[in-house]
Amino acid sequence: MTQWRWIYGATACLFFAGLAALLLSVPRAGDGMQWTRPLIDGGWMAWTFPVALFFYSLGAVLVVFSILAIRFPETPRRGILGMQTTRGDRLFITLLGSAFINLIWLYFFGAPLTGALIVCLLYLLSVFRWV
Repeated sequence: MTQWRWIYGATACLFFAGLAALLLSVPRAGDGMQWTRPLIDGGWMAWTFPVALFFYSLGAVLVVFSILAIRFPETPRRGILGMQTTRGDRLFITLLGSAFINLIWLYFFGAPLTGALIVCLLYLLSVFRWV
């Protein structure tokens, strides 16, 4: 068990160090941090903090799910869809469904996406519980 505590601790430290590096890269001006300004001026893509944080979070989830798959191997289970799914399958279904929820929210309500985030979290809980 102590080996896994070290793995969990090292992973958490790496996650926090990466998040700190990402926060330190946010451009600053006299009136504070400019969250939506590109992190790299003149770059080939407008890597703003929200975009970078999204991909950072997606990578962190994949790392956590990989550690969970090694630590707690699972057998596929049959949910309400009638097909066998694993933890990774349910993650993929959740990410794909959340993308559509956000697009539908943007079409009908526009920005901000706070309500869509709440719907996505409820969707995540239901997929991991019943699918």
